[in-house]
Amino acid sequence: MTLEATTPGASYGSTASGSSFYAAMRILPRDQREAMFQIYSFCRQVDDIADSNGPRDERLAALQEWRNDIDALYQGHPPARLADYVASVKTFGLKREDFLAIVDGMEMDVPQDIRAPDMAVLDLYCDRVASAVGRLSVRVFGMPEEDGILLAYHLGRALQLTNILRDIDEDAGLGRLYLPREGLLHAGITSNDPQRVIAERALPKVCLPLAQRAKAHFEKSDEIMARNKRRAVRAPRIMSKYYHAILDLLLERGFAAPRTPVRVSKITRIAILLRYAIF
Repeated sequence: MTLEATTPGASYGSTASGSSFYAAMRILPRDQREAMFQIYSFCRQVDDIADSNGPRDERLAALQEWRNDIDALYQGHPPARLADYVASVKTFGLKREDFLAIVDGMEMDVPQDIRAPDMAVLDLYCDRVASAVGRLSVRVFGMPEEDGILLAYHLGRALQLTNILRDIDEDAGLGRLYLPREGLLHAGITSNDPQRVIAERALPKVCLPLAQRAKAHFEKSDEIMARNKRRAVRAPRIMSKYYHAILDLLLERGFAAPRTPVRVSKITRIAILLRYAIF
């Protein structure tokens, strides 16, 4: 349940992926749809700050302003840019800490670009930029508390790891490398320079275990969605199936250079919508 926007490394990537978000959200009732687009707008705005070319100290200050505005929203004094969020926060019980976690996740790329984080840091990053979005989203979808949080945990990580595997080359062009340090060292790669790493012949040895980790999270997500009301999981199921299709294409293509971009076909996207949008 990550939302698509503009950062290659985070959960907000390409135009093609963005269409999956719009397709999934358009099937929702109006109040849910409006709340989801508010969450999406928030993610876009803080993501654009983190991904801009502005001085790092200015970006840090701008992200802190968002934290201050979130605090003001929950203190009953919403700033103009969050005034429309009041009803959604109240109706769906959206949590302040999840909005703040998203800001914290975006900020992880600001003091310096992320390069070969250890698995603990990578998992924290996934939780903040993806699963936190999921925790907000499942409240809007109307899922039970426990299963909603579990779904956000697993599906957020599945989507984010898929993004990382899809965007290896694009991220490297921005000076970023999200592949875990442990995986690189296990494959005999000691550099954390993105351009050097993506040219390594051993790169598939790093990517394949990460892909299997994503698959395991998809499987857990499927189990959770299967035991919940179809109407409550329509939107996350569409996102899950779309991203699982991306992961399958990545595995079919492989991770050795040169890596051609993968794209889910229009026919596949339509088939996913027809199968899972109807309740």
